[in-house]
Amino acid sequence: MSPRAKRSNLTPIKLPPPKLKGKTSVEEAIVKRRSSRKYKTQPLTLDQLSQILWAAQGITGAGSVRAVPSAGATYPLEIFAVLGNKTVDDLMAGIYHYEVDLHSLVCHVQGDLRQELARAALDQAFIAESPVNIVICAIYSRTSYTYGRRGERYVHMEVGHVGENIHLQAVALGLATVEVGAFDDEEVRKVLKLEEQIKPLYIMPVGKPL
Repeated sequence: MSPRAKRSNLTPIKLPPPKLKGKTSVEEAIVKRRSSRKYKTQPLTLDQLSQILWAAQGITGAGSVRAVPSAGATYPLEIFAVLGNKTVDDLMAGIYHYEVDLHSLVCHVQGDLRQELARAALDQAFIAESPVNIVICAIYSRTSYTYGRRGERYVHMEVGHVGENIHLQAVALGLATVEVGAFDDEEVRKVLKLEEQIKPLYIMPVGKPL
Protein backbone atom coordinates (compact mmCIF):
# COMPACT_ATOMS: atom_id res chain seq x y z
CA MET A 1 0.00 0.00 0.00
CA SER A 2 1.35 3.45 -0.86
CA PRO A 3 1.62 6.24 1.75
CA ARG A 4 -1.03 8.16 -0.15
CA ALA A 5 -3.54 5.32 0.01
CA LYS A 6 -3.21 5.16 3.79
CA ARG A 7 -3.87 8.91 4.14
CA SER A 8 -6.60 9.34 1.54
CA ASN A 9 -8.95 10.75 4.19
CA LEU A 10 -6.63 13.67 5.04
CA THR A 11 -6.93 17.11 3.46
CA PRO A 12 -3.90 17.95 1.30
CA ILE A 13 -2.07 21.24 1.72
CA LYS A 14 -1.85 22.70 -1.77
CA LEU A 15 1.62 23.96 -2.66
CA PRO A 16 2.24 27.08 -4.75
CA PRO A 17 2.78 26.26 -8.43
CA PRO A 18 6.45 25.81 -9.35
CA LYS A 19 8.25 28.49 -11.33
CA LEU A 20 9.52 27.27 -14.67
CA LYS A 21 12.07 30.06 -15.19
CA GLY A 22 14.68 31.36 -12.77
CA LYS A 23 17.52 33.86 -12.54
CA THR A 24 20.26 31.24 -12.15
CA SER A 25 21.38 29.22 -15.17
CA VAL A 26 22.05 25.49 -14.97
CA GLU A 27 25.74 26.21 -15.55
CA GLU A 28 25.87 28.68 -12.65
CA ALA A 29 24.11 26.24 -10.34
CA ILE A 30 26.62 23.51 -11.22
CA VAL A 31 29.59 25.80 -10.56
CA LYS A 32 28.17 26.97 -7.20
CA ARG A 33 27.04 23.52 -5.99
CA ARG A 34 28.76 22.57 -2.73
CA SER A 35 27.92 20.26 0.16
CA SER A 36 26.88 22.42 3.11
CA ARG A 37 26.25 21.34 6.70
CA LYS A 38 25.68 24.74 8.32
CA TYR A 39 22.36 26.54 7.99
CA LYS A 40 20.68 29.64 9.35
CA THR A 41 17.66 29.14 11.59
CA GLN A 42 15.66 31.40 9.27
CA PRO A 43 12.57 29.57 7.94
CA LEU A 44 12.01 28.67 4.32
CA THR A 45 9.02 29.97 2.41
CA LEU A 46 6.33 27.64 1.16
CA ASP A 47 7.32 28.69 -2.37
CA GLN A 48 10.86 27.46 -1.77
CA LEU A 49 9.71 24.13 -0.39
CA SER A 50 7.30 23.78 -3.30
CA GLN A 51 10.11 24.37 -5.80
CA ILE A 52 12.41 21.86 -4.09
CA LEU A 53 9.76 19.13 -4.06
CA TRP A 54 8.82 19.83 -7.68
CA ALA A 55 12.48 19.49 -8.69
CA ALA A 56 12.58 16.16 -6.88
CA GLN A 57 9.50 14.46 -8.33
CA GLY A 58 7.19 17.09 -9.79
CA ILE A 59 5.14 16.56 -12.91
CA THR A 60 6.68 18.29 -15.92
CA GLY A 61 4.54 17.23 -18.87
CA ALA A 62 1.67 15.32 -20.38
CA GLY A 63 1.17 11.78 -19.16
CA SER A 64 2.36 12.75 -15.68
CA VAL A 65 6.03 12.54 -16.64
CA ARG A 66 8.26 13.74 -13.83
CA ALA A 67 11.30 15.92 -13.26
CA VAL A 68 13.66 12.93 -13.19
CA PRO A 69 13.89 9.86 -15.42
CA SER A 70 12.52 6.60 -14.05
CA ALA A 71 13.08 3.13 -15.52
CA GLY A 72 9.90 2.15 -17.30
CA ALA A 73 8.12 5.09 -15.61
CA THR A 74 7.75 2.87 -12.53
CA TYR A 75 8.37 5.78 -10.14
CA PRO A 76 9.53 3.87 -7.05
CA LEU A 77 10.38 6.91 -4.93
CA GLU A 78 8.40 8.55 -2.14
CA ILE A 79 9.40 11.96 -0.79
CA PHE A 80 8.94 13.16 2.80
CA ALA A 81 9.70 16.56 4.33
CA VAL A 82 10.63 16.72 8.03
CA LEU A 83 9.84 20.16 9.45
CA GLY A 84 10.17 21.96 12.74
CA ASN A 85 7.51 24.33 14.05
CA LYS A 86 7.11 27.17 11.53
CA THR A 87 10.43 26.35 9.86
CA VAL A 88 8.43 26.65 6.64
CA ASP A 89 6.06 29.64 6.69
CA ASP A 90 3.08 28.71 8.88
CA LEU A 91 3.28 24.93 8.56
CA MET A 92 3.16 23.06 11.85
CA ALA A 93 6.00 20.78 12.86
CA GLY A 94 5.69 17.31 11.39
CA ILE A 95 6.62 14.86 8.69
CA TYR A 96 4.83 15.57 5.43
CA HIS A 97 4.43 13.34 2.39
CA TYR A 98 4.71 14.92 -1.04
CA GLU A 99 1.65 14.03 -3.13
CA VAL A 100 3.06 14.24 -6.64
CA ASP A 101 -0.18 14.18 -8.64
CA LEU A 102 -1.68 17.02 -6.60
CA HIS A 103 1.56 18.94 -5.95
CA SER A 104 0.49 18.97 -2.32
CA LEU A 105 1.59 17.94 1.14
CA VAL A 106 -0.22 15.64 3.53
CA CYS A 107 0.79 15.45 7.19
CA HIS A 108 2.12 11.97 7.86
CA VAL A 109 3.28 12.41 11.48
CA GLN A 110 2.82 15.42 13.76
CA GLY A 111 5.57 16.97 15.87
CA ASP A 112 9.17 18.11 15.48
CA LEU A 113 11.16 14.93 14.89
CA ARG A 114 14.35 16.48 13.54
CA GLN A 115 16.32 15.56 16.67
CA GLU A 116 15.18 11.94 16.43
CA LEU A 117 16.10 11.92 12.73
CA ALA A 118 19.56 13.29 13.56
CA ARG A 119 20.10 10.53 16.13
CA ALA A 120 19.07 7.93 13.55
CA ALA A 121 21.60 9.52 11.20
CA LEU A 122 24.52 8.70 13.51
CA ASP A 123 24.10 11.89 15.57
CA GLN A 124 24.77 14.32 12.74
CA ALA A 125 23.64 17.46 14.57
CA PHE A 126 23.16 19.63 11.48
CA ILE A 127 20.14 17.50 10.56
CA ALA A 128 18.38 18.63 13.75
CA GLU A 129 19.40 22.25 13.08
CA SER A 130 18.20 22.38 9.48
CA PRO A 131 14.76 23.98 8.92
CA VAL A 132 13.78 21.17 6.54
CA ASN A 133 15.00 17.66 5.86
CA ILE A 134 13.96 15.98 2.64
CA VAL A 135 13.95 12.20 3.03
CA ILE A 136 13.90 10.24 -0.21
CA CYS A 137 12.55 6.70 0.13
CA ALA A 138 11.90 3.84 -2.25
CA ILE A 139 9.42 1.04 -2.75
CA TYR A 140 11.68 -1.32 -4.69
CA SER A 141 8.91 -3.67 -5.80
CA ARG A 142 7.47 -1.05 -8.14
CA THR A 143 10.57 -1.33 -10.31
CA SER A 144 11.68 -4.91 -9.60
CA TYR A 145 8.25 -6.19 -10.66
CA THR A 146 9.22 -5.22 -14.22
CA TYR A 147 13.00 -5.53 -14.16
CA GLY A 148 13.71 -8.20 -11.54
CA ARG A 149 16.99 -7.92 -9.64
CA ARG A 150 18.20 -5.29 -12.10
CA GLY A 151 15.46 -3.02 -10.77
CA GLU A 152 17.45 -2.30 -7.60
CA ARG A 153 20.17 -0.69 -9.68
CA TYR A 154 17.61 1.42 -11.52
CA VAL A 155 16.11 2.64 -8.24
CA HIS A 156 19.56 3.73 -7.04
CA MET A 157 20.18 5.55 -10.30
CA GLU A 158 16.88 7.36 -9.88
CA VAL A 159 17.57 8.52 -6.33
CA GLY A 160 20.86 9.96 -7.61
CA HIS A 161 18.96 11.95 -10.23
CA VAL A 162 16.63 13.28 -7.55
CA GLY A 163 19.49 14.22 -5.23
CA GLU A 164 21.21 16.25 -7.92
CA ASN A 165 17.98 17.97 -8.93
CA ILE A 166 17.31 18.98 -5.33
CA HIS A 167 20.87 20.21 -4.91
CA LEU A 168 20.89 22.33 -8.07
CA GLN A 169 17.42 23.71 -7.33
CA ALA A 170 18.54 24.64 -3.82
CA VAL A 171 21.52 26.53 -5.24
CA ALA A 172 19.27 28.37 -7.69
CA LEU A 173 17.06 29.45 -4.76
CA GLY A 174 20.00 30.70 -2.69
CA LEU A 175 19.74 27.70 -0.36
CA ALA A 176 22.17 24.98 0.66
CA THR A 177 22.01 21.22 1.15
CA VAL A 178 24.04 18.02 1.30
CA GLU A 179 23.26 14.44 0.37
CA VAL A 180 23.39 12.28 3.51
CA GLY A 181 23.63 8.52 3.19
CA ALA A 182 25.14 7.78 6.62
CA PHE A 183 22.23 6.62 8.79
CA ASP A 184 20.66 3.55 10.34
CA ASP A 185 18.03 2.51 7.81
CA GLU A 186 15.74 0.87 10.31
CA GLU A 187 15.92 3.73 12.79
CA VAL A 188 15.09 6.29 10.11
CA ARG A 189 12.18 4.15 9.00
CA LYS A 190 10.91 4.08 12.59
CA VAL A 191 11.22 7.86 12.99
CA LEU A 192 9.20 8.35 9.81
CA LYS A 193 6.75 5.61 10.84
CA LEU A 194 7.03 3.91 7.47
CA GLU A 195 5.85 0.50 6.41
CA GLU A 196 8.63 -2.06 6.10
CA GLN A 197 8.50 -1.99 2.31
CA ILE A 198 9.39 1.74 2.21
CA LYS A 199 13.18 2.10 2.44
CA PRO A 200 14.98 5.40 3.17
CA LEU A 201 17.83 6.14 0.76
CA TYR A 202 18.81 9.79 1.23
CA ILE A 203 18.40 12.54 3.81
CA MET A 204 18.86 16.05 2.43
CA PRO A 205 18.75 18.92 4.94
CA VAL A 206 17.86 22.22 3.28
CA GLY A 207 18.31 25.72 4.64
CA LYS A 208 19.86 29.11 4.05
CA PRO A 209 23.65 28.84 4.20
CA LEU A 210 25.65 30.47 6.98
